[in-house]
Amino acid sequence: MSIEVPWSVLPDYHCFGCSPHNPGGLGLTFTPHPDGVQAVFRLGRAFESYPGVVHGGLVGVICDETMGNLIVLERRTAAFTVSLRTRFLAPLHVDHEYTCVARLRGGEGELIQAEADVLGADGAVHATASAGYRPFSLHDARTALTLADDELDLLTRRLS
Repeated sequence: MSIEVPWSVLPDYHCFGCSPHNPGGLGLTFTPHPDGVQAVFRLGRAFESYPGVVHGGLVGVICDETMGNLIVLERRTAAFTVSLRTRFLAPLHVDHEYTCVARLRGGEGELIQAEADVLGADGAVHATASAGYRPFSLHDARTALTLADDELDLLTRRLS
């Protein structure tokens, strides 16, 4: 069962990670996982670095997107990434299925800490990530996010 992210109330949101409206994006969808949330993905050659290998920066994006949406869904607040560390244990290959599993590590207040693992179909860990996120009020950040009044109201209602 797919989890609807709060941004989906905006009819034309273009998040590179999770929007279905961004034809060049990753189109990630999230489902519940006992530890938090997960995203199953398969990337084609448009996302490779070395021949047949997924670009490592995109692995970081997928982990960040999965952890960030977990925070929004569980804590009911938006948060900016302030630090992100990705560790690669094995290459991710194009046209193979992987699962990114994100979980919260704690961190109430000023910073929220999260972790993610990228698993191959056999369950082997290919990459790990850890990140710190700073929560923010949509009202305080509305100009940075370029939200119109009606969009701000939609998101605020969705997060409450």
